[in-house]
Amino acid sequence: MAIRRIRTKADLAAGVAALVAACPHLSRVHAVAGDPPLRRRPAGFKGLARVIVAQQLSVVSAAAIWRRLDAGLSPFTASGLLATPERDLRRAGLSAGKIATLKGVATAVEDGTLDLEALTHASEEDIHAALTALKGIGPWTADIYILFCLARADAWSPGDLALQYAVRDALGLGARPGLDEMVEVAEAWRPWRSVAARLLWAYYGVRRKAALLPA
Repeated sequence: MAIRRIRTKADLAAGVAALVAACPHLSRVHAVAGDPPLRRRPAGFKGLARVIVAQQLSVVSAAAIWRRLDAGLSPFTASGLLATPERDLRRAGLSAGKIATLKGVATAVEDGTLDLEALTHASEEDIHAALTALKGIGPWTADIYILFCLARADAWSPGDLALQYAVRDALGLGARPGLDEMVEVAEAWRPWRSVAARLLWAYYGVRRKAALLPA
């Protein structure tokens, strides 16, 4: 079976239309937040590196660090990162932990332990297994890579805090849902869970600006 991907605004619009028609919760979310951005990222080492940089950081902080890092590596490759002095990586704003993770991934790419090209067509289970086998990469990083770099239409990130808050608010839940509840709730949004995530992230952004959800 072909893997459905969200590559274009037309792909995204098809998912939004299907979800809004099928789910009253997401219909209300869409009425508040409007159409979400596409948020495509390149697959491969550069895309994965960008997700790693964003781990446990605000969007603003991650973007600033990424701009400095991207400007310092040309071309942005695994070998290029390994050849970059650690002081330059620290100057970009990377922590020691992030540097270690990026170097570990770069080494795995260079020695063939991690074949990112092969993951393009792999199952989500295999992608998770390959990425989380590397130190410093957890389920969130794998989920976000699948969502935005591999553009899978039915990917989901149950551990993302912003999504958890958005789901709580959109569905009127009494508390922020945990991993199991996030997985269960999202079953209703198949085969467009990544579009549901985009809608909910956009909704979270609107609600946060209105000080109705935590930053």
